[in-house]
Amino acid sequence: MRRLLCALLLCLAALPALAQQSPIIVGAVLSLSGNLADLAADLRKALLLWQEEVNEAGGLLGRRVELQLLDDQSEATSTGRLYEHLVRNKVDVLIGPLGSAASMGAASAAERGRRVLINATGSSRSAQRVGYRYTFQVPAPLATYATGAFELARNLGIKRLSLHARDDPTAREMATRARDEALKQGFVPGEVEIYAADSDDFLPQAKRAQADGAEAWIAFGLPQDAAEMVKSLRKLRFAPRLFVAQGASDPDFIKRVGQDAENVIGILPYDRRAAMPANRRFVDAFTKKWSAEPSQSAAEGYTAGKVLEEGVRRAGSLEPEKLREALAALEMETPLGQYKVDRDGVQQGVRPLLTQIQRGRRVVIWPEALAGAKPVLPYPAWDTRKPLK
Repeated sequence: MRRLLCALLLCLAALPALAQQSPIIVGAVLSLSGNLADLAADLRKALLLWQEEVNEAGGLLGRRVELQLLDDQSEATSTGRLYEHLVRNKVDVLIGPLGSAASMGAASAAERGRRVLINATGSSRSAQRVGYRYTFQVPAPLATYATGAFELARNLGIKRLSLHARDDPTAREMATRARDEALKQGFVPGEVEIYAADSDDFLPQAKRAQADGAEAWIAFGLPQDAAEMVKSLRKLRFAPRLFVAQGASDPDFIKRVGQDAENVIGILPYDRRAAMPANRRFVDAFTKKWSAEPSQSAAEGYTAGKVLEEGVRRAGSLEPEKLREALAALEMETPLGQYKVDRDGVQQGVRPLLTQIQRGRRVVIWPEALAGAKPVLPYPAWDTRKPLK
């Protein structure tokens, strides 16, 4: 009885010490209201899932993790100010907001306040610029969206490329950076052809590409753009050996062109079916908790949390210099692919996926390690195609 009483007294004595363990505060600014709220909803759900998993596993550094989420009301111009507020409130670490414009403001506040920030979604060059010290990137840069297409082109012995971009900032950056990289790799790209957002006829571009002897057509835009390109190529009976259109990764693309969608390759930053253990675990956990399949923003938010978690574990500290050193050296599998950054925190490992329509279904074909099927190449001539049964 005396031993039991002593043990009880020791436990009671320890309680105040445990209670004094303050939580680790992770701050983030999300679009909880406004016109971006629907897009940001999955980002928030993914962060809540990550927080729950971390705490169920014992927290970080023996402390619980708490999220402090602020609402930018879908106004990117206010995001930086809200991150400055989080820094003044002495949050321990930061996770970035939705979109490149908001991510720029977040990074500026983090750099001034010497707080480590995991950029969850910003992919533009301005959001992932060289020179940040405390900002680490999760998503693939827009400059890498042609990486898989270039690899397939090399495998086919292709040299001449025809590059196209919808007239919006994201697509233009993808295409112009792709052209720069194509030149470095020894391809022969023409000038990027910019098309209007309401374009529904690509015969002029197709005729120019055919006349120039283009062997690959690589386009950055939306599903409707990809569909109209297919219609124009079919009308001209032009079939480049490689046909890649970013929008073909969207299910809406197949609905628009039916069987003519066969063998078109799309570009996708995230696919829930990508064959890697980290992604399968994430998809299962997200679906179980929220009764819905995760989106790209969900995968990016969850990856940001897991990268932060592993960085803190390896650093054994929240001290910014120790944590940044751990994150700079970190390599790990995530739902988006292999996290690996350079000394400036710019993403080097994660790359967008390539998907292809095969027998009416969209399948991942690149990178090979994540693929669910082998690519069907080259893109078949129109007069050799047979109806699907």
